[in-house]
Amino acid sequence: MRGFDPSLIPLNPDLSFEQILWQGGEIAVAGVDEAGRGALAGPVAAAAVILPADQKVSGLLPGVRDSKQMTPLERDIARERIQRFCIAWGVGFSSPGEIDQVGIVAATRLAAWRAIERLTPPPTHLLLDYLFYLSWRSLRLL
Repeated sequence: MRGFDPSLIPLNPDLSFEQILWQGGEIAVAGVDEAGRGALAGPVAAAAVILPADQKVSGLLPGVRDSKQMTPLERDIARERIQRFCIAWGVGFSSPGEIDQVGIVAATRLAAWRAIERLTPPPTHLLLDYLFYLSWRSLRLL
């Protein structure tokens, strides 16, 4: 695992991390994020998306940013655009019972794993908001 310098994180979402990986020959780069960790009750959800290895795709996804900064309508529009233009997408959940049993961090990882498992083709790399990326091949060995 490699850590990223936080100063490298762009103010607005872009494909800068993906571009570096694409230029290195990695085509199936999945972005993974979670939602629901701050909720008092209910499941935690995670989504994983593989976008085409083409900088032009960012122009097809205007307004896509952190879901907490978007209205429900903006999130619905973004979801439709992402699903229309992506190579693959997956969503995974962990139930409130799983959260109670293993804790929120482990349950979040479980939801993310479930989302990643739904991706076809499988990713070669993951981009996480944990500020590091993992080789999919290495992750499968864990």
